[in-house]
Amino acid sequence: MSVEVWTIIIVGLSFLLYLYIGWQSRVNDSKGFFVADQGVPSVANGAATAADWMSAASFISMAGLISFLGYDGSIYLMGWTGGYVLLALLLAPYLRKFGKYTVPDFVGDRYYSNMARLVAVVAALFVSFTYVAGQMRGVGIVFSRFLQVDINTGVIIGMVIVAFFSVLGGMKGITWTQVAQYAILIVAYLIPAIAIATLLTGIPIPQFAFTFSDIASKLNQLQVDLGFKEYTQAFVNKSAIDVLFITIALMVGTAGLPHIIVRFYTVPDVRSARFSAGWALLFIAILYTTAPALSMFARYNLINTLHNSTVQQVQQLDWANKWEKTKLLSFEDKNGDGRFQLAPQKDKTEITIDPDIIVLSTPEVAKLAPWVIALVAAGGLAAALSTASGLLLVISSSIAHDVYYRIIDPEASEQKRLFVGRVMVGLSVVLAGYFGVNPPGFVGQVVAFAFGLAASSFFPVILLGIFDKRTNKEGAIAGMLTGLIFTIVYIVGVKFAGMPAWFFGVSAEGIGTLGMIINLIVTLVVSRLTPPPPLEIQEMVEDLRSPDIGDEQGVRAVH
Repeated sequence: MSVEVWTIIIVGLSFLLYLYIGWQSRVNDSKGFFVADQGVPSVANGAATAADWMSAASFISMAGLISFLGYDGSIYLMGWTGGYVLLALLLAPYLRKFGKYTVPDFVGDRYYSNMARLVAVVAALFVSFTYVAGQMRGVGIVFSRFLQVDINTGVIIGMVIVAFFSVLGGMKGITWTQVAQYAILIVAYLIPAIAIATLLTGIPIPQFAFTFSDIASKLNQLQVDLGFKEYTQAFVNKSAIDVLFITIALMVGTAGLPHIIVRFYTVPDVRSARFSAGWALLFIAILYTTAPALSMFARYNLINTLHNSTVQQVQQLDWANKWEKTKLLSFEDKNGDGRFQLAPQKDKTEITIDPDIIVLSTPEVAKLAPWVIALVAAGGLAAALSTASGLLLVISSSIAHDVYYRIIDPEASEQKRLFVGRVMVGLSVVLAGYFGVNPPGFVGQVVAFAFGLAASSFFPVILLGIFDKRTNKEGAIAGMLTGLIFTIVYIVGVKFAGMPAWFFGVSAEGIGTLGMIINLIVTLVVSRLTPPPPLEIQEMVEDLRSPDIGDEQGVRAVH
């Protein structure tokens, strides 16, 4: 059977599984809708967190970025994994002990201010819509190549599936769907990686093949022969300061991502939050230690397959022809010699490859079985849809719970709160679909912007909210607004308005680090120049950090 037939079968079966889980997990109350009744086991929550966090950027785009950037691409490995450790050890247990539904909930209650809550809602919406744009582009890419449908049609199909289990089951439906999606995406990532490692090096474990074979030295030589720098040479594509700033932005951005933080509210207690963080880190590590190996294999195969090939040879490559139709791969014989060459200069290279197609095309380039190629497509969709569903719930809960219930109508009945939550998911789906059709960049780049926004808005107020009882509402509001506005202006200016990267050449992907530092300084200074928080808030912060992790009633009682 062809790749397209296998894709329809495997993707169709996975979608039926998601729909079944969504139907079985439907809920009738707001606690089930927003935090899955706080009854998710640690292992399941670890798998769901891993799926939620390992988005289309991790599955589809990260290996492509590393493949293009070489050593400098390690910023994504260090930043995203380091950030998860930061979140798991520094913030997650305390946020779970606080016992609320959302990040704006924490900000509003900790800083005793609905204005702080509203600013946090705005920040959550900015982060989530930026992030979801990347996921929807990932969905469109997979559908346009493997099901031969228009990208817009692919986005709509994906959003209908997400809307079904999100609207019916809320966080409960999303959680159990994400457990299934993790299983699909990790199998889809490992099978081609193991197969290609065996073909290229004779070592079936990708991590060992990457470390102990001669594949790195072979690729370095290939790169040098073509005029590129060595693949493993540092600071070729990015300066050392930009690498540092992007890595920190990704780390603290991860620790401030609202759709990941909310996962720790779904477990029964603080102990379970700690265990689920450990499981998630293990599940994440499986993919993240495989990614650099797959990146190297992919680049080696692409150079050997495409460089110096004739026009006729390329025309006979079925996968190349189909990727050309998506406009993510293009060939142009600029020197008229009847062959296509790769070159380090953009104006001289005759093969243009979008980083987002690297993982999805690698099994085809390596001539693996059609069912493996189809499985990778299903894995890419699982990664994109799992994160999209988590983000949609953050958008929904930010408006339905934090604005409508906590500010507009505190007396709203359970049924009304649930209804508003479902309506907000529906509206969010439509907006997410729009961003999928009109994305502001490629997947990894768009997601990096979201991490920068999370770093500059949420991380300082969450960190100080837990560890500094003197931080008050005036400081938190001023810090969040300053950090968020600065980062948005820099990103928009550099990426879309032609502004130079004026801060020591730091890119838009890394400026969230400076935004975070500005937020931190403004919050601390303003807090010290204005009256301290009320005594009961200071006592609540003290209680939040007390070692008696089983007692959550003390924190809630102060509210």
